[in-house]
Amino acid sequence: MQLILPIMKVGIVGASGYSGEVLVKLLLGHPRVTLAAVTSRTHAGKPLASVMPAVRGADRGLKFVDSDPVALAAGDIELFFLALPHGAAAVYAKALVAAGKRVIDLSADFRIADLATYQKYYGEHHAPDLLPAARFVLPELTPPSWKTDAKLVAAPGCYPTSVLVPLVPLLKAGVVTREHIVVNSFSGVSGAGRKVEETYLFVERAESAKAYGLVKHRHLAEIEEQLALQTGAKTIIQFNPHLAPMRRGIATTITVPSTPGGTIEQVYAAWRAAYSARPFIQVLPTGETPDTAHTVGTNRIDISAVHDPRTGNFVLTSAEDNLMKGASGQAVQIMNLWCGFDETAGLV
Repeated sequence: MQLILPIMKVGIVGASGYSGEVLVKLLLGHPRVTLAAVTSRTHAGKPLASVMPAVRGADRGLKFVDSDPVALAAGDIELFFLALPHGAAAVYAKALVAAGKRVIDLSADFRIADLATYQKYYGEHHAPDLLPAARFVLPELTPPSWKTDAKLVAAPGCYPTSVLVPLVPLLKAGVVTREHIVVNSFSGVSGAGRKVEETYLFVERAESAKAYGLVKHRHLAEIEEQLALQTGAKTIIQFNPHLAPMRRGIATTITVPSTPGGTIEQVYAAWRAAYSARPFIQVLPTGETPDTAHTVGTNRIDISAVHDPRTGNFVLTSAEDNLMKGASGQAVQIMNLWCGFDETAGLV
């Protein structure tokens, strides 16, 4: 007798952006959920397949509906993904959480626990009363108690994922120091979202790479808060993001001094202890640097390290897809864990 597993209804608020489109594709193919609603104020009333031709034949006749938080909260959808800009997401979270819905937010609105820090980097918060109930969840690092006490989950940012995954286990193990950590990250243009601005035109970005957001990039607040929360001490980093001439992907290089006597073997031992049972983290041999070409389209993050005896530094590298492990794929991974599905369901 074949076991028939229950199917859960889910919805996406803000489904027409890059992260929203990836969510649509993942959820349409997910074995344990039915995508029951996709919202967009711009495309309300239009068939999903007319806006996203890539899902023709798999779209189940879905049409975009207007992004009305009251109407969404009154329906029978159990879990919502918020693929919205910061500020807007908080408004929907307030209505949906109050109605007893599970919410996974892909914006920055609930990633930062400290209200003053959020306001410093993002401005006014539109649902500060929800901050105590929100849980920042990076599945491989966040203690599993969140699965039973969360009402609202904040999915990590793309840059923070690429930094926290390689760095946190080493700080916890005391293999590296907290001082003089320098992070250089390169992101594909899709990380800026689907918007029409001269900076992101093909002729501006092709054959061009540049640093941006130096000294006070918004993701810095999330990275440093999580480093402190995860490792038990304040940690300040130098974060240097760059825009790279590619559609998707993040490549990050972290230069961090070793503690006295620290060895590359200790780095890999700390990683194996943290990630040996985690399906979406691949630890590459020392000297084999991760490549975004190998992680784009997957929910995987590849990491590796080398030791420089001349400087006494470890050089850590990571690569991920900013729209998968850096956004939508990680959000589906969180849903899987939260709802008791197989962690890898619907993901590669």
